[in-house]
Amino acid sequence: KMIEDLLKKVTWLGHDAFRIDASKTVYFDPYQIAAGKTADLILISHEHFDHCSPEDAARVQGPDTVIVTEKDSAIKLSGNIKIVAPGDRVTVAGISVEAVPAYNTDKQFHPRANGWLGFIVEIDGVRVYHAGDTDAIPEMKNIKADIALLPVSGTYVMTAEQAVEAALMIKPKIVIPMHFGAIVGSDDDAVKLKTALQGKIDVRILPRGNG
Repeated sequence: KMIEDLLKKVTWLGHDAFRIDASKTVYFDPYQIAAGKTADLILISHEHFDHCSPEDAARVQGPDTVIVTEKDSAIKLSGNIKIVAPGDRVTVAGISVEAVPAYNTDKQFHPRANGWLGFIVEIDGVRVYHAGDTDAIPEMKNIKADIALLPVSGTYVMTAEQAVEAALMIKPKIVIPMHFGAIVGSDDDAVKLKTALQGKIDVRILPRGNG
């Protein structure tokens, strides 16, 4: 019930960008978004332009907004910034944020050595995992999440097939596919994930919202 309630408050803003309108307003990787509700917390996974977009962050930043990100993105952003590395935990606006690894295993776009991020946030009693730009990695076996936001496009991140493997490692109640329909990947990738997990894990393909 709690999970379903929170799910109603999750908006996919395209690509890897999401907004959660719960007791606090949380954005992940805002990119090409319309001005929206002011954020309590913005989480930015890594410095690539389609994840760390200072002008998009500015659209939803207010005087009290906190940005949690890694060292490379922090240089590009302004405001109240907390720098974290994989394994760190911080609490912001009463929300617990865990930084976890996100990296490629068979390509060079997101090297493990960069210390780029996925996030697990606990909000209103529900644990939401935003995987960032990653492949299926062994660390996922240790992730406990109710809702997992997983990339599916291939090319820079895992394919839909690898996302199936990731979902089965994490075993969340609900998986939401991301990283398709903008720069790479199509709706087919999201559908592929849903079909493959039928009867095992509930996959929800969210309509694209804005701002």
